[in-house]
Amino acid sequence: MDSNTHTMESSMRRGFAPLTAQTLALACALALAPQVRAQEATAAESYEQQFARAHELATGGRRQEAVTLYTAMLQASPDNSDVRLARGRTQAWMERWPEAEADLVAVTAAKPDYADAWSALGDMYLWSDRPQQAAGAYARWSELRPDDPAAAIALGRAHRAAGDRDAARIDFEAARARGADAAQVDDYLASLQPRIVEPDAVLPAGYLWALRVGGTHTSFDPSSRDDWNEYEVALRRKFTRGSLALEMLQARRFDQHDTAWALDGYASLWERAYANVRYQRGPSGDLYPGNAWRVELFQGVGSGWELSGSYDHLEFDGSDTDMYGVGVGRYFGDFYARYRVLHVPGVGSGSLSHRGQLRWYYAGNADDYFEASVSHGRSHERDTGGFDRVVGDSHSSYGVTYVKFFAPQLGFKLGADFANDVDGFDERSVSASLYARW
Repeated sequence: MDSNTHTMESSMRRGFAPLTAQTLALACALALAPQVRAQEATAAESYEQQFARAHELATGGRRQEAVTLYTAMLQASPDNSDVRLARGRTQAWMERWPEAEADLVAVTAAKPDYADAWSALGDMYLWSDRPQQAAGAYARWSELRPDDPAAAIALGRAHRAAGDRDAARIDFEAARARGADAAQVDDYLASLQPRIVEPDAVLPAGYLWALRVGGTHTSFDPSSRDDWNEYEVALRRKFTRGSLALEMLQARRFDQHDTAWALDGYASLWERAYANVRYQRGPSGDLYPGNAWRVELFQGVGSGWELSGSYDHLEFDGSDTDMYGVGVGRYFGDFYARYRVLHVPGVGSGSLSHRGQLRWYYAGNADDYFEASVSHGRSHERDTGGFDRVVGDSHSSYGVTYVKFFAPQLGFKLGADFANDVDGFDERSVSASLYARW
């Protein structure tokens, strides 16, 4: 290698070394520039600008970023109740209940007269299914804002969720007196109608009598079995602690006709408890039992749960039948779900049936609803073909019901059911009823 070549290579080495370092420095600067600018922007932002940006993040769906920003602001100003309130409310939206409660309780402790903090604390308790604690927070909010209808409505909603309908009614009327929208108050008052397992047994305020007239048509597949037709008329009277109905039932099956009469009553008992008592008489004892008694007790427990137990006794010519049932239901928002099992003792293990139903009060009141149900049963009976053995059969059924009151005094119910019967016939039933009350 000559001297010129060596000199050139040395120059190239000396030239490339500083150039590589400059390139790396430039690349790092470009990569870190957004972060530096963001830090500089945050540092340069005023408190109002940071708070507004965090609020925009929280309401725009970027809640974790909002919480991070609120937390940074609290590190700089730990005693800022506005920021702690905003972080607590954002965490409540994220359903982080312990963190939200810690923030909101801290604000109400530091500033007992901060009405917005009590409002947010009540919301958090109501959303996390703690209505009694929500009512306490909303009550304080209402005390601090005695002219605010929103505070009275919130307190009414909490009392309603806790099952205290009388207190809720007072709260909603207070909201009306404070200037709340009359239609909104009427909707809230309508939502206070008791929701029980049998909606037909409940009459809203202002009505004492209700009349229901309806019928059911059942066809079979294969069609070798004749259709069935059933009719009913029920007149119900409301009393202070419940209601009582007189019913007439008629059935036409296999060229047979039968009529039965029934008294069906619902009565409130102690707190969150009511009972259904029914007696039915079929004079001929053909299609209906000669006598039938029924009693079922319902007891509310916890937040929206309802337990029940029932006993039925039916008397047919030459034989009596007893039935025992237990059920569990759950009210949540505008929905009601229930599961019930029914046992009929008999030969072998008797029979056992299961039924589930889901009801949706789609209009938010106690009148209008859509319901779907499914049931499955299995029976064990002694074979009637001359063999000394026990045989089992099973069946399933599905049904839907739609109820609508197109005027306060008038409404209708439509229903459809399908069942694969135990003796090999598929049943298809359609039903319709009209309601009138005064």
